[in-house]
Amino acid sequence: MESLFSTPGEQPDALDADAHAPLAARMRPRKLQEVQGQQHLLAEGKPLRRLIEGSGDASVILYGPPGTGKTTLASLISVATGHHFVGLSALNSGVKEVRAVIDEARKRLIHGEKTVLFIDEVHRFSKTQQDALLAAVENRIVLLVAATTENPSFSVVAPLLSRSLVLQLRSLDDNDIAEVLRRAVSSERGLADRIDVDEEAMSLLIRLAGGDARRSLTYLEAAAEAVADGGILDAETVSNNIDRAVVRYDKDGDQHYDITSAWIKSIRGSDVDAALHYLARMIDAGEDPRFLARRLVIHASEDVGMADPTALQVAVAAAQAVQLIGMPEARINLAQATIHLASAPKSNAVIAAIDAALADVQRGRTGTVPAHLRDGHYEGAKAMGNAVGYVYPHDDPNGVVRQQYLPEGLEQVAYYRPSEHGDERRIAQLWPRLKAIIRGQ
Repeated sequence: MESLFSTPGEQPDALDADAHAPLAARMRPRKLQEVQGQQHLLAEGKPLRRLIEGSGDASVILYGPPGTGKTTLASLISVATGHHFVGLSALNSGVKEVRAVIDEARKRLIHGEKTVLFIDEVHRFSKTQQDALLAAVENRIVLLVAATTENPSFSVVAPLLSRSLVLQLRSLDDNDIAEVLRRAVSSERGLADRIDVDEEAMSLLIRLAGGDARRSLTYLEAAAEAVADGGILDAETVSNNIDRAVVRYDKDGDQHYDITSAWIKSIRGSDVDAALHYLARMIDAGEDPRFLARRLVIHASEDVGMADPTALQVAVAAAQAVQLIGMPEARINLAQATIHLASAPKSNAVIAAIDAALADVQRGRTGTVPAHLRDGHYEGAKAMGNAVGYVYPHDDPNGVVRQQYLPEGLEQVAYYRPSEHGDERRIAQLWPRLKAIIRGQ
């Protein structure tokens, strides 16, 4: 990892000076002005902007999809601060390496020199490895800049999260990708204007990139190799040469995300054959079956939900089968779950409902729990009005009574909006009747 960055005082383009380096590496931004996207994090006064300008001192976890600039931003921070820089990859570093870096950082700090520690793919660090960082981060022996493509709420230990700022990077939009490509075509570090790219080819490259700057440059480089100097890169040439860039599935690289995305989207789109195709590619490449099982469990609630409540049961059963019997036999269980989810009726009402509720909570729309719903199982509760007036639904012949459950001011919210698909059609008919009784509407 250290070869990706320059140490203070050196040229920040040590790697991209190599004409044989990949185009994406040569075009890595050298300064803040070259960074595309992430303006929600790079505006004046934002913590990440302060770090890159050398004035911030908070450790950060950069969370986002591939190709959004996590490694680039870490590089810029290291150059801007002028601190000693150390880069570790979670793929080949253990507790021993982490402690060695911290010990060296402690010695440098005695002499007034701070250390920036960049950890790529921090989600791959074990709990023990992450715990080894806690004291050094809390005492600012190191300024930690960690990068992850997985939600840190699930992949980073809570104590490390609480000591760091979590900054979520977003996929680049089409305008950002277009600027990345135009710069690569014209820059001396890139293609140096040896070819032109027509409008149709540019649109195709932008679409294929899917918000990933590194992927867009990889595709551009593969296609440009087929164009003679002074020639024009057209859409047909792009289509004919992209396979050279994506021919294999790299379970530790970008194709991991591309094929996984295609698999999930095929299930969501109810194309059973396409879903099985992408599942087979991942299985054949040696993808972790536990990862595949987790994705199925998530998808069962996110895209099928109450339209087929058995989908979650099938997905969980497949996940348990993976744990019990392992591969290669578990491929059958994963295939069964994939077929079930792909052929099931679809509804995203579950995820839409919880996200709508979370949005209200995050906006401060919480309110006070109605007194009659509060806990009354302790001495003095009734004297405070807690649990007084609560109506027990089971005492009613219908099992449903008129009663306020939502906090004051939220009585009219409607988070869950059932679809008319599959089993959810029954809920779509029942839920309005229940609300009419409960809320007296």
